[in-house]
Amino acid sequence: MNFMLIFIVILTLQSITTYSLPFVVFHGISDKCSNDGVSYFTELLSNWSGSPGYCIEIGNGAWDSWFMPFTKQVHIACDKVKEIDELSEGYHIIGLSQGNMVGRGLVEFCSDGPPVKNLISLAGPHAGIASVPFCGSGLLCILADSLLKLAIYSNFVQEHLAPAGYIKIPTDIADYRKGCKFLPVVNNEVHGNSTFKKRFASLENLVLIMFEKDEILVPKQTSWFGYYPDGSWSTVLPANETKLYIEDWIGLKILDEAGKVKFLNVSGSHLEISTSEMKKNILPYLVDNASTTVTTSRSSDIWHFNDELNGVVEEILQLNTHVETVRLRSWPFWYGKR
Repeated sequence: MNFMLIFIVILTLQSITTYSLPFVVFHGISDKCSNDGVSYFTELLSNWSGSPGYCIEIGNGAWDSWFMPFTKQVHIACDKVKEIDELSEGYHIIGLSQGNMVGRGLVEFCSDGPPVKNLISLAGPHAGIASVPFCGSGLLCILADSLLKLAIYSNFVQEHLAPAGYIKIPTDIADYRKGCKFLPVVNNEVHGNSTFKKRFASLENLVLIMFEKDEILVPKQTSWFGYYPDGSWSTVLPANETKLYIEDWIGLKILDEAGKVKFLNVSGSHLEISTSEMKKNILPYLVDNASTTVTTSRSSDIWHFNDELNGVVEEILQLNTHVETVRLRSWPFWYGKR
C-alpha cells in the first residue's frame, strides 16, 4: 500500500517535471539569432529555467531587420510559431529592442496561434521613438540612410524600412497617424480594434525592462510606454499620463490595475544586461508554477520562489561566481533629432 502510494507520487512528480512552457526570442535591429550575444542569452535562460528556448529568425536576420516591413515580419513569425509543436500549449515571448514590435504583433494580430502567456520586453520602443537611427557605414547603412532622408511617413519608406514603422515625431502627429503603417495599428491609436485589445489584455504578465543608460531609444521611457505629449519635445510623460493608458487603447491600464505590468529597470546602456540582472528580472517569468513545484520537490531543501529567487540564484551563482555582461546587439547605432 505504502509502496504503491510512493510509486504514484514519483510518477506524478516526473510528469510535472517534464512540463515547462517554452519561450521564444526576437532579436533587435542589425542582429541575427546566430550572433554570439543572442545565442548565449537564449542558451543561458533555457539552462536556468529548464524551459526550451528558441530564437526565431525572420528572413535573413540583419538585412531584413532593416528592410522588411513589420506587417510582413509579424506574418512570418505567426506562421513559424504555429509550426513549432512545442508551443501549442502556450509560450512566453522575450523581445529585444525592435524585436518587441514583432512580439507585440504576435500577441495582437496572430489569429489561431498558440497563446502567449508572458511578454518580456527589453528596451522595447512601445510608444515609438522620436529620432531616426543611423548605423554607420557599409552597404546596409548607406541604403538605410538614403531611405531615411526621404519622407519618413511616405508609402515608399514605410514599405521598405522597418524602423520607420515605429518612428513617432511628436511635432508631426498628423502625418504620423496618416502615414505610419505599424505603430498606430499595434497601439490601437487610429482605428480601435477590440480584438487586439482583448488579446493584449489577456497576457498573464507584461514585463517592461528599461535600461537606465539607454541612449539609443529616444526617449528611453518608451520602454515603459512613456512618451512625449503630442506637439511637444518639452517633457516625457510617464505611461499612466499618456492617452494610450488613460483611454486604454490596448488594455495596458487593465493589465496594470490587475498588477500584471512589471516596470523594471537595469543599470546598463541599450541591451547591455548582466547575468545577475537576467536572473532577477527575466528568469522568474520563465518559471511557471509547475516547474516551481518540481524544483521544490526534487530538492532535499525547500526553495522559496520569491522575487529574489533565493534557491535558484544561489545554485546558479555557484557556477557563475563572477558577474557577466551579455551584449545583445551586434553594433551600436546613433540617433539624431529631426
